Amino acid sequence: MSELDFTFSAPIEKDGAFATFVTVPGSAELLGTRRPVKIEGQIDGHDFAATLMPSGAGPHWLPLKVAVCKAIGKSVAGEQVTVKLLRRNT
Repeated sequence: MSELDFTFSAPIEKDGAFATFVTVPGSAELLGTRRPVKIEGQIDGHDFAATLMPSGAGPHWLPLKVAVCKAIGKSVAGEQVTVKLLRRNT
């Protein structure tokens, strides 16, 4: 496990391989890989654990589980969320 301290805001997206996701800007450079990466963090202040999935074009996608969307009260494409990546689990 390694500590991360990366915060960003992005809109919820709803196309591609996942029903609901957020694109993580600069993630390939931040994480040093374009492979899937298990992470822990917070979305709008709510804790989550997920696997960042490579988009194929550079940045990773953070799939948003239904439970997380309900906890933050957001699931509509275009709604802004603030994400804080705290830990990379290896």
